[in-house]
Amino acid sequence: MLETDKLFAGSIPENYDRYMVPLIFEPFAADLAQRAASFTPNAVLEVAAGTGVVTRAMAPKLSPDASYVVTDLNQPMLDYAASRQAPDSRIHWRQADAMALPFEDAAFDLVCCQFGAMFFPNRPSAYREARRVLKPGGHFVFNVWDHIEENVFADDVTNALARIFPNDPPRFLARTPHGYHDTTLIRSELEEAGFSGVAIETRAEQSRAPSPRVPAVAYCQGTVLRTEIEARDPGKLDAATDYAASAIAARHGSGAVAAKIQAHVIVAVA
Repeated sequence: MLETDKLFAGSIPENYDRYMVPLIFEPFAADLAQRAASFTPNAVLEVAAGTGVVTRAMAPKLSPDASYVVTDLNQPMLDYAASRQAPDSRIHWRQADAMALPFEDAAFDLVCCQFGAMFFPNRPSAYREARRVLKPGGHFVFNVWDHIEENVFADDVTNALARIFPNDPPRFLARTPHGYHDTTLIRSELEEAGFSGVAIETRAEQSRAPSPRVPAVAYCQGTVLRTEIEARDPGKLDAATDYAASAIAARHGSGAVAAKIQAHVIVAVA
């Protein structure tokens, strides 16, 4: 992962929430929130919360006396998440680095993280921090994307941009969001961090959009892929987005489109 892969700023948070969240994140957020709530936690920590799609799904499922601390490394993403959340005295927003959590040992019953582990520069370190802040027997519930070929629109966009920039193809999607899909490695890193009872389930969903342009805009302008495109040619963002949309249309049709998305869902015990 490159250092720039973590920079979700400028217009990216708004476009991310407007386009990416309904396109690929909402079904997995509902799943993660349901799994987490099944453990009836009273003290919950969310790391790498992004624009708050899990927070919005999780909060209604927690007890009235629960405490819910929501964190992200990127303050702009956290600010946007807070702006989308209804007032709730149980929720506390805090900027935090998953590899150096500013919380006491054994402070939480559950730690959750939706599609954030791929961005951790040192995942075993982040996992050790998650275990440190969990009470004995507490649960770490998170998910990561499977290989990019199992996530069709992301693969379509990546291949389209490689044709536009053949000498220096933008590889953010394959490199980082879809770069941590080896379940054997995931299990071993969790066990190295001291977790036990690691359960990994591979789950497929459908990504749906009213037109091919929606996934093209979502990926090209709602992720760090935008930064990569503009770094190669500052004036080519709209043209690149249009080309990605045409590639999706060529494969999936010009009307409403749907394609497979797939992720690994992990539950580990502290």
